[in-house]
Amino acid sequence: MSVKLSVSNEAPEDFDSRTFRNAMGQFATGVVVITTEVDGEAHAMTANAFMSGSLEPPLVLVSVACTARMHEKIPAAGGFGISILCNEQVDTSQHFAGKPTPAHQPQFEQMGELPVVAGANVQLVTRLVEAYPCGDHTLFVGEVQKLKVAEQPVKPLLFHGGRYSELAQAC
Repeated sequence: MSVKLSVSNEAPEDFDSRTFRNAMGQFATGVVVITTEVDGEAHAMTANAFMSGSLEPPLVLVSVACTARMHEKIPAAGGFGISILCNEQVDTSQHFAGKPTPAHQPQFEQMGELPVVAGANVQLVTRLVEAYPCGDHTLFVGEVQKLKVAEQPVKPLLFHGGRYSELAQAC
């Protein structure tokens, strides 16, 4: 079943885009680095708009701003990698969010035809199967082709309220 509804061009009356962004920041998410390779050059960006979409077939989705450089790279490459970061990879997340530190240079590993971040809790690569316009973003759907889970995963890197966070210890 496919339903196509139109989106209103009218601005909401009781909030602006900053208020909406802050509200959505109250939803804690994991942090991933989206990677791809075009003409032999690796490209990466930090994101938290990532989710699994289907088990059969194995599909994942990422949301990428239309203004991001990655937006044109994913279709050009025909796929993307996802590295689910651990809480020890804040510097890597910052690097690919445009806030690099001179002392930290993230490392990639090749997985099939695409780069992924070394040391991530989960690394996967996809083949692009769909791209859906979604306001000022595009939802890219990838079919997972390869998957690697760390033998000893550590706590995930979380993002909440505009800052990095950690899982609390269970009671």
